[in-house]
Order: sequence, then structure tokens, then C-alpha cells
Amino acid sequence: MFPIIKLLNINKPFILASKSPRRKKLLEQLGFELTIMPASINENDIDENIPPADYVMELSSRKARKVAANISENSIVLGSDTTVVLDRKIINKPQSKDHAFEMLNMLSGNTHKVFTGITLIDTENNKMISDFSETDVTFRKLEDNEIWAYIDTGSPMDKAGAYGIQDDFGAVFVNHIVGCYYNIVGLPLEKFYVTLKKLINEK
Repeated sequence: MFPIIKLLNINKPFILASKSPRRKKLLEQLGFELTIMPASINENDIDENIPPADYVMELSSRKARKVAANISENSIVLGSDTTVVLDRKIINKPQSKDHAFEMLNMLSGNTHKVFTGITLIDTENNKMISDFSETDVTFRKLEDNEIWAYIDTGSPMDKAGAYGIQDDFGAVFVNHIVGCYYNIVGLPLEKFYVTLKKLINEK
């Protein structure tokens, strides 16, 4: 495997401002050696009526800036946030099993959008770039027992929209997608790479 970090000649630490195991795995897939520094921010004071792209980019930038402000070594920091949108309503992580059922029941038989915002900061020069990716996801019609069986695995409880396309059940819920698959998992790799390249190359 030829690591992206070598291709872009990155010679400073790379920090992921997230505890998401999915983002960690995707970055390691690209050859990154990561330091994990989850950012603790207030996600409840953002107006959910703003455009979803602005919503996820604002959250991703808050996470990246929070971590960047607390490190002394020159590093590159990545903040990211993913949310699901159905009928212009933002759907974040479920608060209970019943809430997860309600979410999945709403997504059943419908097409929703997944937005992921990414923010990269180079702490050496304080340069920051934010961008987002959008993917359309269509669910087949789900049966109640399928939804409850998935909820009982516990997997939906830490995911926006109460599902993960990479999960066994999550995978068979999805009829088709339009856009980046990795965006649904939690980090649009092509968008991340292009944004990182821009951060490194632009002076």
C-alpha cells in the first residue's frame, strides 16, 4: 500500500478530532498513522434550520478548532460531522431504542440525504479549509421485526439516522445510493483527499 501521507509529503502529525472508529479505519485504510483526540463541543446550540451543508461544516470546524487550540506541536487536525436529512429535517443520533425505531421507520421506503462536513487545520500556519459531501440514500420498505432486530444489536445507537451502511442489517436496508459511499460511512475519502491536497499545496 502506498500511503497518501507519503504522496503529499506530509511530515507532521495527523490528528483526528473524533472518536469514531469508522473514520479511524478509513484514514488508516489510506495509510495514515493517527493520534485520536476527540473534541468535546456543544452540538445543541446550532440552529438546525440552517442548510444541512452549513450545519455539518460548522460542527466539523468547531471540533477541529477545539483540538487545534489545545496542541502545541505543528500538526494537521481533521474535524468531521455526519448527519441524515429527510424532508429537510436533520436526523442525528437516536436517544433511545424507541427513538431509533421511529427514525428507521421514517427512512423506510424513502430517499434521504447524508451530509458530512470536514474541516482541516494546519496548526503551523493556522490555515483552515472546510467542505462537505452529500449522498442520496434510498431504503427499501422495512419490516418492523427487521428494524427491532437491528436495534437489538446496539449498532444504531451511535449513528446519525440510526443506521450504518457498513453494518450487516444496515447494508441490506439500502436499495441504492447516488453519490459517495464513504460519505455515508462517515468520511468522504475523495473529498477529504482533495481538501487535504489543497491545504498542503496552497500557500
